Amino acid sequence: MIVLVGFMGCGKTTVGRALAQQLQLPFTDLDDRIEAAEGRTISDIFAHDGEPAFRDIEHRELGLALAGGGVLALGGGAYVQPRNRELLRGRATVVWLDIPFNRALRRVSGAGHRPLAKDPVRFAELYEARRAAYAQADHAIGITSDDPSIAVNAILERL
Repeated sequence: MIVLVGFMGCGKTTVGRALAQQLQLPFTDLDDRIEAAEGRTISDIFAHDGEPAFRDIEHRELGLALAGGGVLALGGGAYVQPRNRELLRGRATVVWLDIPFNRALRRVSGAGHRPLAKDPVRFAELYEARRAAYAQADHAIGITSDDPSIAVNAILERL
């Protein structure tokens, strides 16, 4: 299984879909899987149950998703959780889509469905705080363009 990780707005879903299509593998977005399993949005889960409850659901769904194979895109905070990194170790090839801060900020500006992106100061703090976890991925791909095929080709060269 190939798992894409990275900060909000790095293109995990877009690149993941394109990569899966190129490899003729199924694609799963973990956030979509969580929303389907819970019957509500991630924003709603955060608002009513809090982030710790969301992270428990996320961990459960990650474990279930790993059984499916293919390409999996994680939410921005999933790989930061040590128990999720441990779950992935030896079961998936993890690829970090490393996006520059200003590009991530531009991509998520005004995105109301991202509960952790609403405060610009907190957004910048999260970006810096999460980089050390993302750096533990098997591969890092710099996101230098808004063209997902460039990232897909870089991933394919590494695999």
